[in-house]
Amino acid sequence: MPPKLQIDPIVKVTKTDEEWKRQLSTTAYRVLRHEDTERAFVNPLHENHQAGTYYCAGCDLPLFSSTHKFDSGTGWPSFWQPIDPRVVETRTDFALFIPRTEVHCARCEGHQGHVFKDGPKPTGLRYCINGAALTFLAD
Repeated sequence: MPPKLQIDPIVKVTKTDEEWKRQLSTTAYRVLRHEDTERAFVNPLHENHQAGTYYCAGCDLPLFSSTHKFDSGTGWPSFWQPIDPRVVETRTDFALFIPRTEVHCARCEGHQGHVFKDGPKPTGLRYCINGAALTFLAD
């Protein structure tokens, strides 16, 4: 069983667009700050099977545990729940003309991906997350 992470009260991180550009890779910047989606099956975190924790690439907030990861067949890292409900926020996205639930980091508000109601038990949810929005630390 992985160690339980202590999630402290979440204090928002605010940076200028120029600060984000300097801090993040080009792909991470487009995904986190401009709600882009990376191509499926290109990010190595999709195929990562190590035990550990997935952090927001923008602010290092722990978001997902490898114990909640599953292969959804979509080409993006997928999880059936966040590490703690406080670490993600959601809002409705109409970019494709149909409503989807967008997932953001609760601390830096970086776009992570979307959550769908077609995941495995026990939640029935599939957090479909851009690998470029994450970093990974093995246990």
